[in-house]
Amino acid sequence: MDVLWMVPLLLIPLLMWTSSTFVFYFKKCFYVAWMMCLALFAIPLCILKSGGRDIENMRIIRFLVRHVKYFLGLRFEVSGWEHLQTEGPYVIISNHQSSLDVLGLMEILPDRCTMIAKKELIYAGTVGLICWLGGIVFINRKKTSDAKSVMAGAAKTMLDDQIRLWVFPEGTRNQRGDLLPFKKGAFHLAVQAQAPIIPVVFSSYSNFYLRKEKQFKSGTIRLKILPKIETKGMTSEDVSSLSDKSFNVMRSAFLEISDSVTQSNGPLRH
Repeated sequence: MDVLWMVPLLLIPLLMWTSSTFVFYFKKCFYVAWMMCLALFAIPLCILKSGGRDIENMRIIRFLVRHVKYFLGLRFEVSGWEHLQTEGPYVIISNHQSSLDVLGLMEILPDRCTMIAKKELIYAGTVGLICWLGGIVFINRKKTSDAKSVMAGAAKTMLDDQIRLWVFPEGTRNQRGDLLPFKKGAFHLAVQAQAPIIPVVFSSYSNFYLRKEKQFKSGTIRLKILPKIETKGMTSEDVSSLSDKSFNVMRSAFLEISDSVTQSNGPLRH
């Protein structure tokens, strides 16, 4: 009977070595489970520090999450740090490929910055609760009127509380090797607050992570922080052109840094 307990211990390393599909599911399950455990640990810390929902709790969350990349074999290379040295409120926009984006987000998250996320996230157990405690703004993506109302309220909060907001303008996860057309919410938010936009671009994950093919290897993610785009003096009539300008500079940077990562790491072998 005692010998039977040894079987899983021997089987797991064997599967990790021989089966890329097993590695994919093992890493995914570990990532979700570990993030939920970290959230469980962070909840009382946030309540003790701030008494409840407070954007300052993002400091605790950032500190606790930054080590997770090592367990998954990921490394971040960040360029353009100087562009985040901007005083006052601003809107950060970035491309969105998977839940792994959270790790890159926590790598560079500035002080007094939180995110805008889909409403469904609040129901994700301990992770949902810690997101709420961190001041994350939740929107209902299925109701445009509700999303606009939340954005208008977020713009007022940005100015009143001098905070920064991180938005994924593609609106959903995308791993197609390019950017999806941007939704306008982030740009309405920036224009209403008259706050600059700082684009952040994640290189393609395709050299180490492919969901459909069940591949999850070690890899490097390049984060490029681009110069801010001013919105002072703009009105709602400028939102479309602002969105187009942001999309073009981010897409150009995405293709550039993704190519450089693929060349340095080599193509993903299937």
